[in-house]
Amino acid sequence: MLKTGQIILIACDSAKSLIDFRGKLIEEMVKQHTVHVFTPVLPKAIREKLTLLKVTIHENQLSGSNVSILADIKYLIMLYKLMKKIKPDVFFPYTFKPVIYGTVLAKIHRIKCIAPMLSGLGYNFSPENKKSFVSRITRLMLRFSLIKNKRLYIIFQNKDDYQTLLSYKILSDQHQAFVVNGSGVDLEHYQYTPPDTKNISFIMISRLINAKGIHEYFEAARLIRLKYPDIQFKLIGSYADNIDAISPDLYLKIKNGDNLQYLGEVDDVRPHIKDASVVVLPSYYGEGVPRCLLESMAMGRAIITSDSVGCRETVNPESPQNGFLIPIKNIPELMSKMEFYIKDSDAIYNYGLNGLAFAKKKFDVTLINDRMLSIMKLK
Repeated sequence: MLKTGQIILIACDSAKSLIDFRGKLIEEMVKQHTVHVFTPVLPKAIREKLTLLKVTIHENQLSGSNVSILADIKYLIMLYKLMKKIKPDVFFPYTFKPVIYGTVLAKIHRIKCIAPMLSGLGYNFSPENKKSFVSRITRLMLRFSLIKNKRLYIIFQNKDDYQTLLSYKILSDQHQAFVVNGSGVDLEHYQYTPPDTKNISFIMISRLINAKGIHEYFEAARLIRLKYPDIQFKLIGSYADNIDAISPDLYLKIKNGDNLQYLGEVDDVRPHIKDASVVVLPSYYGEGVPRCLLESMAMGRAIITSDSVGCRETVNPESPQNGFLIPIKNIPELMSKMEFYIKDSDAIYNYGLNGLAFAKKKFDVTLINDRMLSIMKLK
């Protein structure tokens, strides 16, 4: 049974994520509670959707991927004043900066339920960057922020991230920690369509950053098309200022070359998944559970992804098989699995159906949101 009349404050560093990743959760929250969001400046469409839900919006200038001490101090002051003003019963931050800064402030304000969600550890815990100054500072701040507290309930989207924080001694087994199956997928919104097994095509949906395996996908597409020139490759995703953005040279090759079709950022991925036969995400690390793979599974698409944190959750470890896990940065293995689907079109159809069944069993957003509300003491 839902508790009623709670004041909930959500803090994030990506305005788009409020609808894309948390929209269904917010819909459940507003049925019984008052919801506020503390967010970077909202695009008009997202603002309108949140307003229709009767969510109170508070905007800031935070940039999650850039380092600016002055901007972060300003963010801290704004969030402190907001907590003091609205006196939330539940504080739900996600992504690093809102989690780190917000959790400390929520303890100061003695908010009775502090539920930070780490939806992926990402850049700061990658093998290549874990010794960098920024990564060390981030981990130190995270350790301080997540000091054990009886009002602190930490949410992870995969078991690997939880184990990583234990290994770094950022957490101990005395912490109240919970693992949910990603952000979930709305099975009504992402509906099944049969894949095209005659005109085989691959698609990747991702920001254009190195850690997502953009280079590997580009090279695999280039080499596969030398042997199978009729096979189509597409790429959806934004290219923006980011500490891990792909090189300008690679971006120009993607944008201007003919190895794959670059579609940029799109408002609705469903038509593009529908047109694709197989969905690919050769990500290196740092995923909660990749949303693009869950959406693709819900629409009945076979997948190829990496045996890396979060990604491995999307391939059924038991029979029936719905896709492949490949080693990170392994272009020959990626090509091998692409060629498997090219040669066996029946597998595209069968693996897609298996993926849909797996999504229904494990990743249905209604199941995950029910779990989230329980963790936040809202039911």
